[in-house]
Amino acid sequence: LRDHDASQHLFQVSSGLDSLVLGEGQILAQVKQVHKVGQGVVGFGRNIGGLFKHAITAGKRVRSETSIAAGAVSVSSAAVELAVMKLPKDGIFSARMLVIGAGKMGKLVIKHLIAKGCKRIVVVNRSEERVSLLQEELTGAELIYQPLTEMLSNAAEADVVFTSTASETPLFLKEHVENLPPVAANVGGIRLFIDISVPRNVGPCVSEVNLARVYNVDDLKEVVEANKEVRQKKALEAQMIIDEELRQFDAWRDSLETVPTIKKLRAYAERIRMTELEKCLSKLGDDVSKKNRKLVDDLSRGIVNKLLHGPMQHLRCDGSDSRTLSETLENMHALERMFNLETEISVLE
Repeated sequence: LRDHDASQHLFQVSSGLDSLVLGEGQILAQVKQVHKVGQGVVGFGRNIGGLFKHAITAGKRVRSETSIAAGAVSVSSAAVELAVMKLPKDGIFSARMLVIGAGKMGKLVIKHLIAKGCKRIVVVNRSEERVSLLQEELTGAELIYQPLTEMLSNAAEADVVFTSTASETPLFLKEHVENLPPVAANVGGIRLFIDISVPRNVGPCVSEVNLARVYNVDDLKEVVEANKEVRQKKALEAQMIIDEELRQFDAWRDSLETVPTIKKLRAYAERIRMTELEKCLSKLGDDVSKKNRKLVDDLSRGIVNKLLHGPMQHLRCDGSDSRTLSETLENMHALERMFNLETEISVLE
C-alpha cells in the first residue's frame, strides 16, 4: 500500500475497523504509542507525524460519535462475553472463575469479569507478586492467588477456566480433564475452557470429554457475529468519519507546499515593520516612554497582522472551506510575484 491507500489503512486500523473484534480499543492505544515513540526518530518527520495525528483523531471520533466500541470488544472481553453466553442466565454471578496467567491478557479478563459482576476470582500464576499488584489495582473483586503447581486442583473446583499464558505446550489435555469432578447443574453442568492463548493452552482433545467444552480465539467470532448487522451499520458511519478526516489530512499535507511562501511573506512584512518603526521612534526622540514605545510597537504589529490575515487565509488549504489545492497554489504564485518573494531569503526551519 502507498499514498492514499496507505493513509486510509492506518485510519481504519486506528478506528478499529481492521481488528478481529470490530471497534476494539486496544489498537488505538497502540497507534498512540507508535506516534509517541516516533517523535524525534530520523525518518518519522512532519508528514508521518501529521498522518498519525490525524489517524488518532479519526479513531477518537469514530469511537465517540458512532459508539462502535459499545457493541465490539477486545479479545479478552469477547472471551468473557462468550462465557456469559454459554452459562445459564445469571450464571456469571455464581460460577466459580479460574484465570490461569496474570499477564496483560489475563489482567484484562479479570477486569472484564469484575465488570460483569464477579466477586471472587482464583488466579493461577507463576508469580504471587503480580497477583498482589493486580489486587491493589482491581478492587472490585477478591483475587485469590494459587501457584502453577496447584493448577489442576484449582481447575477441579472451577466452573469456567480462562487460560492466557505463554506456554509453548498445552496445559490441559484429555487425561487432565476427564477425571475432574462434574460442574453443578445451576451453572450448566459443563466445565468451560476458554483459551485465548497463542499457541493454545488447552489441547483440542479436551473437547472429547463429555462434560467439558473448549473455546479458543477462533470461537470468539461467535461473539462478533451476535451483533453483525449493528456493527456493519456502525462501520459504515465510521467510514464516513474516516473519509472526512482523510480529506482533512490530504488538504493539510498539500498545504505544506505553501509554508515557505508564508514564512517569506511574514519575514518580508516584519522587515518593513521594523524599518518603519525605527524611523518613527527616532523622529519621536528619546523622550518617548517605554509604555508609549510599546504602544507604537503593538500598533505596528497589529496593522501588519490585519493586512496579512487575508493573504495568509488564501495560502492555507486545510479542508475547512471549498478552496482547492490548485487555487491555493495560484494564490501562492500571485503573492510571490506581487511581493517579489522569489528573490527573498527564505526563513526556513
